[in-house]
Amino acid sequence: MNALWTSEAMIAAMGGRPFGTMPQGVTGISIDTRTLKPGDAFFAIKGENFDGHDFATAAMAAGASLMVVADSKLAALGRLTMPMIVVEDVLAALGMLGAAARARSKAKVIAVTGSAGKTSTKEALRLALSASGTVHAAEKSFNNHWGVPLTLARLPSDVDYAVFEIGMNHANEIRPLVKLVRPHVAIVTLIAAAHLGNFHSLDDIARAKAEIFEGIVPGGHALINRDDHRWRILDKRAREAGVEHIVGFGEHSRSQVKLLACTLAADHSTVSIKVAGEPFEVRIGAPGRHMVQNVLAVLGAVHLVGADVGMGAEALGSLQAERGRGARAVLMHPDGPFTLIDESYNANPASMKAALDLLARSQTTGGGRRIAVLGDMRELGAHSNKLHAALAEPLREAAPDLVFLGGAEMAALEAALGDGLPVEYRETGADLIPLLAATLRAGDVVMIKSSNGTGFSKIVDALTARFPAAGATGPAGTDQ
Repeated sequence: MNALWTSEAMIAAMGGRPFGTMPQGVTGISIDTRTLKPGDAFFAIKGENFDGHDFATAAMAAGASLMVVADSKLAALGRLTMPMIVVEDVLAALGMLGAAARARSKAKVIAVTGSAGKTSTKEALRLALSASGTVHAAEKSFNNHWGVPLTLARLPSDVDYAVFEIGMNHANEIRPLVKLVRPHVAIVTLIAAAHLGNFHSLDDIARAKAEIFEGIVPGGHALINRDDHRWRILDKRAREAGVEHIVGFGEHSRSQVKLLACTLAADHSTVSIKVAGEPFEVRIGAPGRHMVQNVLAVLGAVHLVGADVGMGAEALGSLQAERGRGARAVLMHPDGPFTLIDESYNANPASMKAALDLLARSQTTGGGRRIAVLGDMRELGAHSNKLHAALAEPLREAAPDLVFLGGAEMAALEAALGDGLPVEYRETGADLIPLLAATLRAGDVVMIKSSNGTGFSKIVDALTARFPAAGATGPAGTDQ
Protein backbone atom coordinates (compact mmCIF):
# COMPACT_ATOMS: atom_id res chain seq x y z
CA MET A 1 0.00 0.00 0.00
CA ASN A 2 1.24 3.47 -0.94
CA ALA A 3 0.01 5.28 2.17
CA LEU A 4 -0.73 8.98 2.27
CA TRP A 5 -0.68 8.76 6.07
CA THR A 6 0.19 6.02 8.51
CA SER A 7 -2.36 5.60 11.27
CA GLU A 8 0.35 6.36 13.79
CA ALA A 9 1.17 9.69 12.13
CA MET A 10 -2.51 10.64 11.94
CA ILE A 11 -3.06 9.93 15.63
CA ALA A 12 0.01 11.93 16.59
CA ALA A 13 -0.87 14.90 14.37
CA MET A 14 -4.44 15.15 15.65
CA GLY A 15 -3.88 14.18 19.27
CA GLY A 16 -6.51 11.49 18.71
CA ARG A 17 -7.40 8.31 20.55
CA PRO A 18 -7.41 5.05 18.54
CA PHE A 19 -10.47 2.83 18.81
CA GLY A 20 -10.33 -0.67 17.36
CA THR A 21 -7.54 -2.25 15.33
CA MET A 22 -5.87 0.46 13.28
CA PRO A 23 -4.91 -0.19 9.64
CA GLN A 24 -1.29 0.36 8.66
CA GLY A 25 -2.29 3.56 6.91
CA VAL A 26 -4.75 5.35 4.62
CA THR A 27 -4.49 6.16 0.92
CA GLY A 28 -6.68 9.27 0.94
CA ILE A 29 -8.80 11.69 2.96
CA SER A 30 -12.55 12.08 2.45
CA ILE A 31 -15.38 14.11 3.96
CA ASP A 32 -18.04 12.90 1.51
CA THR A 33 -19.18 9.29 1.22
CA ARG A 34 -20.38 9.92 -2.35
CA THR A 35 -16.80 10.35 -3.55
CA LEU A 36 -15.00 8.24 -0.92
CA LYS A 37 -12.58 5.69 -2.33
CA PRO A 38 -11.61 2.38 -0.70
CA GLY A 39 -8.71 2.96 1.66
CA ASP A 40 -9.67 6.57 2.50
CA ALA A 41 -9.98 7.93 6.01
CA PHE A 42 -13.45 9.42 6.46
CA PHE A 43 -13.67 12.58 8.55
CA ALA A 44 -17.17 12.89 10.01
CA ILE A 45 -17.42 16.68 9.83
CA LYS A 46 -20.56 18.37 11.09
CA GLY A 47 -21.60 21.05 8.59
CA GLU A 48 -24.48 23.47 8.31
CA ASN A 49 -26.79 20.95 6.63
CA PHE A 50 -25.34 17.52 7.40
CA ASP A 51 -23.46 15.68 10.11
CA GLY A 52 -20.86 13.25 8.81
CA HIS A 53 -21.49 10.94 11.74
CA ASP A 54 -24.89 10.15 10.21
CA PHE A 55 -23.05 8.63 7.23
CA ALA A 56 -20.80 6.28 9.19
CA THR A 57 -22.45 3.16 7.79
CA ALA A 58 -22.20 4.53 4.23
CA ALA A 59 -18.51 5.29 4.78
CA MET A 60 -17.88 1.74 5.98
CA ALA A 61 -19.80 0.30 3.00
CA ALA A 62 -17.78 2.47 0.58
CA GLY A 63 -14.55 0.97 1.89
CA ALA A 64 -13.21 3.57 4.31
CA SER A 65 -10.19 2.20 6.16
CA LEU A 66 -10.94 4.24 9.27
CA MET A 67 -13.14 7.08 10.53
CA VAL A 68 -12.26 10.22 12.46
CA VAL A 69 -15.13 10.93 14.84
CA ALA A 70 -16.02 13.31 17.67
CA ASP A 71 -15.78 12.00 21.22
CA SER A 72 -19.34 13.21 21.87
CA LYS A 73 -20.63 10.92 19.09
CA LEU A 74 -18.72 7.80 20.08
CA ALA A 75 -21.52 6.25 22.13
CA ALA A 76 -23.95 6.57 19.24
CA LEU A 77 -21.47 4.76 16.99
CA GLY A 78 -20.93 1.92 19.44
CA ARG A 79 -22.14 -0.80 17.07
CA LEU A 80 -19.81 0.29 14.27
CA THR A 81 -17.17 -2.35 13.65
CA MET A 82 -14.54 -0.27 11.85
CA PRO A 83 -11.41 1.43 13.26
CA MET A 84 -11.87 4.99 14.52
CA ILE A 85 -9.70 7.86 15.70
CA VAL A 86 -11.59 9.79 18.35
CA VAL A 87 -10.99 13.54 18.62
CA GLU A 88 -12.68 16.43 20.35
CA ASP A 89 -13.59 18.32 17.15
CA VAL A 90 -13.39 16.66 13.72
CA LEU A 91 -12.93 19.84 11.65
CA ALA A 92 -10.24 21.09 14.02
CA ALA A 93 -8.54 17.69 13.74
CA LEU A 94 -8.58 17.98 9.95
CA GLY A 95 -6.85 21.34 10.31
CA MET A 96 -4.22 19.79 12.59
CA LEU A 97 -3.59 17.04 10.05
CA GLY A 98 -3.29 19.72 7.34
CA ALA A 99 -0.73 21.58 9.44
CA ALA A 100 1.26 18.36 9.84
CA ALA A 101 1.13 17.79 6.08
CA ARG A 102 2.51 21.27 5.47
CA ALA A 103 5.24 20.76 8.08
CA ARG A 104 6.51 17.55 6.47
CA SER A 105 6.32 18.84 2.89
CA LYS A 106 9.34 20.03 0.91
CA ALA A 107 7.11 21.42 -1.85
CA LYS A 108 7.18 25.00 -3.06
CA VAL A 109 3.77 26.32 -2.08
CA ILE A 110 1.63 28.90 -3.90
CA ALA A 111 -1.58 30.42 -2.55
CA VAL A 112 -4.12 32.27 -4.71
CA THR A 113 -6.90 34.68 -3.75
CA GLY A 114 -8.78 37.50 -5.47
CA SER A 115 -12.28 38.66 -6.32
CA ALA A 116 -12.28 36.65 -9.56
CA GLY A 117 -10.01 34.21 -11.35
CA LYS A 118 -8.90 32.16 -8.34
CA THR A 119 -9.88 28.76 -9.68
CA SER A 120 -8.80 29.51 -13.26
CA THR A 121 -5.41 30.69 -11.96
CA LYS A 122 -5.08 27.63 -9.75
CA GLU A 123 -5.76 25.32 -12.70
CA ALA A 124 -3.34 27.22 -14.94
CA LEU A 125 -0.69 26.89 -12.22
CA ARG A 126 -1.35 23.16 -12.02
CA LEU A 127 -0.79 22.88 -15.77
CA ALA A 128 2.26 25.16 -16.00
CA LEU A 129 4.05 23.66 -12.98
CA SER A 130 3.40 20.09 -14.17
CA ALA A 131 5.93 20.75 -16.92
CA SER A 132 8.65 21.00 -14.23
CA GLY A 133 7.57 18.46 -11.60
CA THR A 134 4.78 16.88 -9.60
CA VAL A 135 1.92 19.13 -8.48
CA HIS A 136 -0.75 18.91 -5.79
CA ALA A 137 -3.68 21.31 -6.11
CA ALA A 138 -7.18 21.65 -4.75
CA GLU A 139 -10.11 19.92 -6.37
CA LYS A 140 -12.76 22.22 -7.80
CA SER A 141 -12.83 25.43 -5.75
CA PHE A 142 -12.07 23.95 -2.32
CA ASN A 143 -11.12 27.32 -0.84
CA ASN A 144 -13.00 27.74 2.45
CA HIS A 145 -12.68 26.75 6.12
CA TRP A 146 -12.98 23.04 5.33
CA GLY A 147 -11.72 23.00 1.72
CA VAL A 148 -8.28 24.39 2.51
CA PRO A 149 -7.55 22.03 5.45
CA LEU A 150 -8.85 19.11 3.37
CA THR A 151 -6.55 19.99 0.47
CA LEU A 152 -3.63 20.32 2.88
CA ALA A 153 -4.39 17.00 4.55
CA ARG A 154 -4.34 15.38 1.10
CA LEU A 155 -0.88 16.82 0.33
CA PRO A 156 1.53 13.95 -0.41
CA SER A 157 4.89 14.20 1.28
CA ASP A 158 6.91 13.97 -1.93
CA VAL A 159 5.40 16.43 -4.46
CA ASP A 160 7.44 19.30 -5.90
CA TYR A 161 4.76 22.00 -5.96
CA ALA A 162 1.48 22.65 -4.15
CA VAL A 163 -1.21 25.17 -5.11
CA PHE A 164 -3.96 26.36 -2.78
CA GLU A 165 -6.96 28.56 -3.51
CA ILE A 166 -8.16 30.67 -0.58
CA GLY A 167 -11.51 32.43 -0.71
CA MET A 168 -13.54 34.64 1.58
CA ASN A 169 -16.74 36.65 1.80
CA HIS A 170 -15.98 38.35 5.11
CA ALA A 171 -12.91 39.87 6.73
CA ASN A 172 -10.72 37.61 8.90
CA GLU A 173 -11.48 34.46 6.88
CA ILE A 174 -8.27 34.27 4.85
CA ARG A 175 -5.93 34.87 7.82
CA PRO A 176 -6.32 31.51 9.64
CA LEU A 177 -6.26 29.57 6.37
CA VAL A 178 -3.12 31.15 4.95
CA LYS A 179 -1.35 30.56 8.27
CA LEU A 180 -2.03 26.85 7.69
CA VAL A 181 -0.88 26.97 4.06
CA ARG A 182 2.28 29.10 4.68
CA PRO A 183 2.96 29.82 0.98
CA HIS A 184 6.25 30.74 -0.60
CA VAL A 185 4.27 32.85 -3.12
CA ALA A 186 0.88 34.50 -2.55
CA ILE A 187 -1.09 35.82 -5.53
CA VAL A 188 -3.94 38.35 -5.49
CA THR A 189 -5.59 38.18 -8.92
CA LEU A 190 -7.68 41.37 -8.70
CA ILE A 191 -9.97 43.36 -6.42
CA ALA A 192 -13.59 43.72 -7.56
CA ALA A 193 -17.10 44.11 -6.15
CA ALA A 194 -17.56 40.49 -5.14
CA HIS A 195 -19.27 40.08 -1.72
CA LEU A 196 -19.52 43.87 -1.54
CA GLY A 197 -22.66 43.46 0.56
CA ASN A 198 -20.39 42.34 3.42
CA PHE A 199 -17.99 45.30 3.13
CA HIS A 200 -18.17 49.08 3.16
CA SER A 201 -16.01 49.55 0.06
CA LEU A 202 -13.64 47.99 -2.45
CA ASP A 203 -10.78 49.25 -0.29
CA ASP A 204 -12.08 47.05 2.53
CA ILE A 205 -12.23 44.08 0.17
CA ALA A 206 -8.59 44.76 -0.75
CA ARG A 207 -7.60 44.81 2.94
CA ALA A 208 -9.38 41.50 3.52
CA LYS A 209 -7.69 39.90 0.51
CA ALA A 210 -4.35 41.24 1.79
CA GLU A 211 -4.64 38.91 4.78
CA ILE A 212 -3.04 36.32 2.47
CA PHE A 213 0.31 38.10 2.88
CA GLU A 214 0.35 37.36 6.62
CA GLY A 215 1.09 33.68 6.04
CA ILE A 216 3.95 34.02 3.54
CA VAL A 217 7.08 32.23 4.75
CA PRO A 218 10.22 34.30 5.46
CA GLY A 219 11.90 35.18 2.18
CA GLY A 220 8.69 34.59 0.26
CA HIS A 221 6.96 36.67 -2.40
CA ALA A 222 3.73 38.64 -2.79
CA LEU A 223 2.55 38.70 -6.42
CA ILE A 224 0.18 41.64 -7.02
CA ASN A 225 -1.80 42.84 -10.03
CA ARG A 226 0.00 46.09 -10.85
CA ASP A 227 -2.86 47.21 -13.11
CA ASP A 228 -5.39 46.99 -10.27
CA HIS A 229 -6.62 50.32 -8.90
CA ARG A 230 -6.01 49.07 -5.36
CA TRP A 231 -2.48 47.76 -5.78
CA ARG A 232 -1.22 50.45 -3.38
CA ILE A 233 -3.33 49.03 -0.56
CA LEU A 234 -2.08 45.51 -1.32
CA ASP A 235 1.53 46.69 -1.57
CA LYS A 236 1.27 48.53 1.75
CA ARG A 237 -0.32 45.58 3.51
CA ALA A 238 2.30 43.19 2.16
CA ARG A 239 5.07 45.40 3.51
CA GLU A 240 3.31 45.67 6.88
CA ALA A 241 3.12 41.87 6.97
CA GLY A 242 6.91 41.72 6.58
CA VAL A 243 6.94 40.33 3.06
CA GLU A 244 10.47 40.75 1.71
CA HIS A 245 9.73 40.54 -2.01
CA ILE A 246 6.75 42.23 -3.70
CA VAL A 247 6.37 41.57 -7.42
CA GLY A 248 3.92 43.25 -9.79
CA PHE A 249 2.31 41.73 -12.88
CA GLY A 250 0.44 43.54 -15.65
CA GLU A 251 0.80 46.10 -18.42
CA HIS A 252 2.11 48.76 -16.04
CA SER A 253 5.62 49.92 -16.87
CA ARG A 254 6.89 48.97 -13.43
CA SER A 255 5.62 45.40 -13.56
CA GLN A 256 8.32 42.79 -13.14
CA VAL A 257 6.05 40.34 -15.00
CA LYS A 258 5.09 42.59 -17.89
CA LEU A 259 2.64 42.23 -20.75
CA LEU A 260 4.25 43.62 -23.90
CA ALA A 261 1.68 42.69 -26.55
CA CYS A 262 -1.58 40.80 -26.66
CA THR A 263 -3.75 39.40 -29.46
CA LEU A 264 -7.17 38.16 -28.37
CA ALA A 265 -8.98 35.57 -30.49
CA ALA A 266 -12.34 33.93 -29.95
CA ASP A 267 -10.87 30.67 -28.64
CA HIS A 268 -7.34 31.58 -27.48
CA SER A 269 -4.89 34.43 -26.95
CA THR A 270 -1.28 35.03 -27.93
CA VAL A 271 0.89 37.28 -25.80
CA SER A 272 4.41 38.60 -25.55
CA ILE A 273 5.62 39.00 -21.99
CA LYS A 274 8.75 39.59 -19.97
CA VAL A 275 9.39 37.70 -16.77
CA ALA A 276 12.26 39.18 -14.75
CA GLY A 277 13.60 40.74 -17.95
CA GLU A 278 13.43 37.58 -20.09
CA PRO A 279 11.01 37.60 -23.06
CA PHE A 280 8.51 34.84 -23.78
CA GLU A 281 5.91 34.26 -26.48
CA VAL A 282 2.88 32.46 -25.05
CA ARG A 283 -0.19 30.91 -26.61
CA ILE A 284 -3.00 30.63 -24.06
CA GLY A 285 -5.52 27.92 -24.89
CA ALA A 286 -8.38 29.55 -22.97
CA PRO A 287 -9.63 32.89 -24.37
CA GLY A 288 -10.27 36.26 -22.73
CA ARG A 289 -8.31 39.29 -21.58
CA HIS A 290 -8.93 38.28 -17.97
CA MET A 291 -7.23 34.95 -18.67
CA VAL A 292 -4.20 36.84 -19.99
CA GLN A 293 -3.92 38.68 -16.68
CA ASN A 294 -4.19 35.40 -14.79
CA VAL A 295 -1.43 33.87 -16.91
CA LEU A 296 0.89 36.77 -16.08
CA ALA A 297 0.46 35.86 -12.42
CA VAL A 298 0.93 32.17 -13.19
CA LEU A 299 4.21 32.58 -15.06
CA GLY A 300 5.42 35.03 -12.43
CA ALA A 301 4.79 32.40 -9.77
CA VAL A 302 6.44 29.69 -11.89
CA HIS A 303 9.57 31.86 -12.02
CA LEU A 304 9.49 32.67 -8.31
CA VAL A 305 9.36 29.03 -7.23
CA GLY A 306 12.25 28.15 -9.52
CA ALA A 307 10.32 26.15 -12.11
CA ASP A 308 10.92 26.40 -15.87
CA VAL A 309 9.01 29.39 -17.27
CA GLY A 310 9.52 28.42 -20.91
CA MET A 311 8.13 24.92 -20.38
CA GLY A 312 5.30 26.32 -18.30
CA ALA A 313 4.44 28.84 -21.02
CA GLU A 314 4.37 26.09 -23.63
CA ALA A 315 2.07 23.98 -21.47
CA LEU A 316 -0.48 26.82 -21.28
CA GLY A 317 -1.26 26.28 -24.96
CA SER A 318 -3.48 23.39 -23.84
CA LEU A 319 -5.25 25.39 -21.11
CA GLN A 320 -9.02 24.96 -21.28
CA ALA A 321 -11.77 26.82 -19.46
CA GLU A 322 -13.72 24.73 -16.96
CA ARG A 323 -17.42 24.05 -16.60
CA GLY A 324 -19.14 27.16 -15.28
CA ARG A 325 -16.00 29.23 -15.92
CA GLY A 326 -16.03 29.76 -19.66
CA ALA A 327 -16.17 26.18 -20.95
CA ARG A 328 -17.31 26.06 -24.57
CA ALA A 329 -19.46 23.41 -26.20
CA VAL A 330 -20.57 23.12 -29.80
CA LEU A 331 -24.14 21.81 -29.80
CA MET A 332 -26.32 20.70 -32.70
CA HIS A 333 -29.50 22.54 -33.54
CA PRO A 334 -31.60 20.69 -36.14
CA ASP A 335 -30.39 23.28 -38.67
CA GLY A 336 -26.71 23.17 -37.69
CA PRO A 337 -24.20 23.80 -34.88
CA PHE A 338 -24.18 26.65 -32.38
CA THR A 339 -21.76 27.51 -29.55
CA LEU A 340 -22.58 27.54 -25.83
CA ILE A 341 -20.28 29.38 -23.40
CA ASP A 342 -20.88 28.30 -19.81
CA GLU A 343 -20.05 31.07 -17.31
CA SER A 344 -22.73 30.01 -14.82
CA TYR A 345 -20.56 29.40 -11.74
CA ASN A 346 -19.81 32.92 -10.55
CA ALA A 347 -20.49 36.57 -11.34
CA ASN A 348 -19.50 40.01 -10.11
CA PRO A 349 -19.22 43.28 -12.04
CA ALA A 350 -15.62 42.62 -13.14
CA SER A 351 -16.22 39.05 -14.32
CA MET A 352 -19.48 40.11 -16.04
CA LYS A 353 -17.54 42.68 -18.10
CA ALA A 354 -14.89 40.10 -18.96
CA ALA A 355 -17.54 37.60 -20.08
CA LEU A 356 -19.33 40.20 -22.21
CA ASP A 357 -16.03 41.13 -23.85
CA LEU A 358 -15.44 37.45 -24.58
CA LEU A 359 -18.90 37.17 -26.15
CA ALA A 360 -18.25 40.24 -28.30
CA ARG A 361 -15.07 38.60 -29.67
CA SER A 362 -16.76 35.28 -30.40
CA GLN A 363 -17.34 34.44 -34.04
CA THR A 364 -20.82 33.53 -35.24
CA THR A 365 -21.41 31.59 -38.45
CA GLY A 366 -23.98 31.97 -41.17
CA GLY A 367 -26.82 34.11 -39.87
CA GLY A 368 -25.88 33.43 -36.25
CA ARG A 369 -26.27 35.92 -33.43
CA ARG A 370 -24.49 36.71 -30.19
CA ILE A 371 -26.82 36.08 -27.27
CA ALA A 372 -26.16 37.16 -23.66
CA VAL A 373 -28.06 35.31 -20.93
CA LEU A 374 -27.40 37.04 -17.61
CA GLY A 375 -28.50 36.21 -14.08
CA ASP A 376 -28.20 37.95 -10.73
CA MET A 377 -24.86 38.82 -9.16
CA ARG A 378 -25.16 37.77 -5.51
CA GLU A 379 -23.85 39.25 -2.23
CA LEU A 380 -23.78 42.88 -3.35
CA GLY A 381 -26.05 44.09 -0.54
CA ALA A 382 -27.18 47.71 -0.70
CA HIS A 383 -25.02 48.22 -3.80
CA SER A 384 -26.90 45.61 -5.81
CA ASN A 385 -29.34 47.78 -7.79
CA LYS A 386 -26.65 50.29 -8.73
CA LEU A 387 -24.13 47.63 -9.79
CA HIS A 388 -26.67 45.67 -11.83
CA ALA A 389 -27.82 48.84 -13.58
CA ALA A 390 -24.18 49.76 -14.26
CA LEU A 391 -23.86 46.66 -16.48
CA ALA A 392 -25.88 48.57 -19.10
CA GLU A 393 -22.79 50.33 -20.44
CA PRO A 394 -20.56 47.24 -20.93
CA LEU A 395 -23.58 45.41 -22.35
CA ARG A 396 -24.12 48.16 -24.93
CA GLU A 397 -20.39 48.09 -25.76
CA ALA A 398 -20.51 44.32 -26.29
CA ALA A 399 -23.59 44.87 -28.52
CA PRO A 400 -25.10 41.38 -28.39
CA ASP A 401 -27.93 40.72 -30.81
CA LEU A 402 -30.23 39.41 -28.06
CA VAL A 403 -30.24 39.74 -24.27
CA PHE A 404 -32.05 37.45 -21.84
CA LEU A 405 -32.16 38.52 -18.18
CA GLY A 406 -33.36 36.42 -15.24
CA GLY A 407 -33.66 37.08 -11.51
CA ALA A 408 -35.00 39.78 -9.22
CA GLU A 409 -31.78 41.82 -9.24
CA MET A 410 -31.58 41.85 -13.04
CA ALA A 411 -34.76 43.95 -13.16
CA ALA A 412 -32.52 46.96 -12.46
CA LEU A 413 -30.46 46.21 -15.57
CA GLU A 414 -33.57 45.78 -17.69
CA ALA A 415 -34.76 49.21 -16.59
CA ALA A 416 -31.35 50.78 -17.23
CA LEU A 417 -31.16 49.37 -20.77
CA GLY A 418 -34.47 50.88 -21.85
CA ASP A 419 -35.03 50.37 -25.58
CA GLY A 420 -31.35 50.21 -26.49
CA LEU A 421 -31.11 46.43 -26.95
CA PRO A 422 -33.64 43.64 -27.62
CA VAL A 423 -34.21 42.30 -24.09
CA GLU A 424 -36.34 39.51 -22.65
CA TYR A 425 -36.66 39.57 -18.85
CA ARG A 426 -38.08 36.83 -16.63
CA GLU A 427 -38.21 36.48 -12.86
CA THR A 428 -36.10 33.30 -12.77
CA GLY A 429 -33.56 31.48 -14.87
CA ALA A 430 -35.93 28.54 -15.16
CA ASP A 431 -38.47 30.81 -16.87
CA LEU A 432 -35.87 31.59 -19.55
CA ILE A 433 -35.26 27.96 -20.55
CA PRO A 434 -38.19 27.38 -22.94
CA LEU A 435 -37.85 30.88 -24.38
CA LEU A 436 -34.13 30.49 -25.05
CA ALA A 437 -34.46 26.96 -26.44
CA ALA A 438 -37.08 28.14 -28.91
CA THR A 439 -34.98 31.16 -29.93
CA LEU A 440 -31.66 29.46 -30.64
CA ARG A 441 -30.63 28.68 -34.19
CA ALA A 442 -27.62 27.46 -36.11
CA GLY A 443 -24.58 29.73 -36.02
CA ASP A 444 -25.47 31.41 -32.72
CA VAL A 445 -23.08 31.97 -29.84
CA VAL A 446 -24.91 32.00 -26.51
CA MET A 447 -23.14 32.97 -23.27
CA ILE A 448 -24.71 32.18 -19.88
CA LYS A 449 -23.34 34.18 -16.92
CA SER A 450 -24.58 34.38 -13.32
CA SER A 451 -23.73 33.77 -9.70
CA ASN A 452 -23.83 30.11 -8.78
CA GLY A 453 -26.77 30.42 -6.39
CA THR A 454 -29.13 31.58 -9.16
CA GLY A 455 -29.34 28.11 -10.67
CA PHE A 456 -28.38 29.26 -14.18
CA SER A 457 -26.33 26.07 -14.53
CA LYS A 458 -29.73 24.41 -15.05
CA ILE A 459 -30.09 26.44 -18.25
CA VAL A 460 -26.79 24.97 -19.41
CA ASP A 461 -27.96 21.48 -18.46
CA ALA A 462 -31.28 21.98 -20.25
CA LEU A 463 -29.61 23.12 -23.47
CA THR A 464 -27.05 20.31 -23.46
CA ALA A 465 -29.89 17.83 -22.85
CA ARG A 466 -32.03 19.21 -25.67
CA PHE A 467 -29.25 19.74 -28.21
CA PRO A 468 -26.59 17.01 -28.61
CA ALA A 469 -22.91 17.82 -28.72
CA ALA A 470 -21.51 18.15 -32.22
CA GLY A 471 -20.44 14.73 -33.39
CA ALA A 472 -22.75 12.91 -30.94
CA THR A 473 -25.35 10.45 -32.16
CA GLY A 474 -28.81 9.62 -30.89
CA PRO A 475 -31.85 11.73 -29.99
CA ALA A 476 -31.42 15.29 -28.82
CA GLY A 477 -33.51 14.72 -25.71
CA THR A 478 -36.25 16.90 -24.32
CA ASP A 479 -36.43 20.34 -22.83
CA GLN A 480 -36.10 20.53 -19.04
